[in-house]
Amino acid sequence: MRTQIFFASTLYGAATLAAALDAGRFSSPGRPGGEPHRRLLLVSNNAANPETTPPLDAMPGFERLRGRFDRVLSWNEAIRPFHPGGWSPRTDDVPMWERYLRLLWGLGDDDVELVLESIQVEPALAVARLFPDAPIEVYADGLMSYGPTRNKLDPLVGARVRRLHHLDLLAGLEPLLLTEFDVEGRVVPTAAFTAVLAELARDVPPSVTTVPTGSALLLGQYMSALEILTPGEEEDLHVSMLRGAARLGHRSVVFKPHPVAPARFSHALEKEAGELGVELHVLNTPVLAEVLYERMRPALVVGCFSTALLTAASLYGLRVARTGTDLLLERLAPYQNSNRVPVTLVDAVLPHLDDPAAVGAWRAPGAAEVDRELTGLVRAVGFCMQPEIYPGMRADAEHYLARHYGSRTRRYFKRRRLTSLALPGAVPRRLAFVPRNRTVRRVARRVRALKRAALG
Repeated sequence: MRTQIFFASTLYGAATLAAALDAGRFSSPGRPGGEPHRRLLLVSNNAANPETTPPLDAMPGFERLRGRFDRVLSWNEAIRPFHPGGWSPRTDDVPMWERYLRLLWGLGDDDVELVLESIQVEPALAVARLFPDAPIEVYADGLMSYGPTRNKLDPLVGARVRRLHHLDLLAGLEPLLLTEFDVEGRVVPTAAFTAVLAELARDVPPSVTTVPTGSALLLGQYMSALEILTPGEEEDLHVSMLRGAARLGHRSVVFKPHPVAPARFSHALEKEAGELGVELHVLNTPVLAEVLYERMRPALVVGCFSTALLTAASLYGLRVARTGTDLLLERLAPYQNSNRVPVTLVDAVLPHLDDPAAVGAWRAPGAAEVDRELTGLVRAVGFCMQPEIYPGMRADAEHYLARHYGSRTRRYFKRRRLTSLALPGAVPRRLAFVPRNRTVRRVARRVRALKRAALG
């Protein structure tokens, strides 16, 4: 008996799995062992307070996906009272836990195959460790797949990964994720994915059906929870989205806040909308942005660095605009923060909200354009983020920086990071002692200016 266990923590991820299944990605007759006897969906609720947050299998539309699996299991129930985001088995306890899970889920002596998300962190990493003999396939449900593996993965896990399934969010751009293990990348067909989303859109809550079509859609993110921005800065970011949409002539705007963002974010927008004379609809019901694309066909989608911006542009052909990426590129810390590549891609590819001509003229780049414009940048940033994991990309980083480092690309790199890696664009050795202090740098610039004036 062969059993496939599919792990998912978001409805977006479950939709990606459903699309890959519909496209036959996990049922090729040529696969070792033939067709699996069972397919189980293992659901994890990673919310800070899962007791008060509905899991993905309780969200509107999930019933459309359930039939693709023989059973739906709960990871939270299996490991209770531990939290999925912070628990991993001790090495000595792995055999005991595997026996327990096989008994709990009725696996017996089945040969198990795992299909996991975000394998470099918990909870997916814990699942991989608990079935040490199981081959693994990974699916990526966002822009992070284009970046490097965020942590050095145990070879006992990484060497078992056979394929990476990902959406084609930027045609021609190859993911860096897991390439240190020579993992084969496979695209989940766009048509299969949008067909699944069309299914989900049939079961939207009543509040979604009243959203006016053709409005501008603002995608809220909760970056203050990650301490990237302050709450005040995040409020200002949302207000700037609204103002930008209004400047472009949109009088009807829909705001989709992050599911756990505080209500005050919406209140600030409502006040600003009143002053601008804009009709604002706040959508507090949890729903995928892509479902909104299906239902309301927004005239414009505005966000910071959400993957939904790229699905809007590349998969649905919608007009998009970004804002706030310059601040995020400056604030992300440490440099190897896993959000860096998503922010870099959105900043490099999408038009800025304050540039009406660019927003109006923008189109999704073709494969040849992406290969020429972005591959070098992503590989250079990826090497700077994880040089120990990807030492073979040093030459690519040196080549890109030697040719392209300048005013347009400087924001994607940190000078001290380049210095520590001895890459082009590094701080000159004679200035490396200058501390990272704005006051000291300002005084130094003033002294140099006075010196030049005296010599002149």
